[in-house]
Amino acid sequence: MNTSPTSPTTPDLESLRKAIQEYQPDPSRIPFSNLKPFHDSIVELRGKNASYAAIADLLMQNGIKTSRARVAEYGRIVLEGGKSRKRRKRARTAPAVAVKPTPATPAPTVVLAGSVTPPPKEDSPYRSRGPHIANVRMMSPEEAKEFNESLKPKPPAS
Repeated sequence: MNTSPTSPTTPDLESLRKAIQEYQPDPSRIPFSNLKPFHDSIVELRGKNASYAAIADLLMQNGIKTSRARVAEYGRIVLEGGKSRKRRKRARTAPAVAVKPTPATPAPTVVLAGSVTPPPKEDSPYRSRGPHIANVRMMSPEEAKEFNESLKPKPPAS
């Protein structure tokens, strides 16, 4: 049997420790390694209200390999201290439920094309997503008749 310390079955812990101590990361993999030498210049330009796009263009014109997105990311993470960007919150809407009129509930009102719907009330769980077309089946017979007559063309005045 082979009992030497370099056999494949036993790890060489001393050489592993030495390799870990001597390890140097690839400089191209360090975040913003090409922008850090110009930190003061970027801060000064931002102080003069220069956009990240303008800063990136200026750096590229002077031979620094970067992009607009990379300079903007550097600004958000390094200059602004990693502040998260504000995201727009989506409005929560309740699912639309068909409501049939009952004797205690008044019949729905008719909304003609071209008229503006009123804004939803504060306590209303439903928020309108745009103009709606009147549903004739939900109208009372009198309202349906009036609505249908309003759609007929009127004879020209003589």
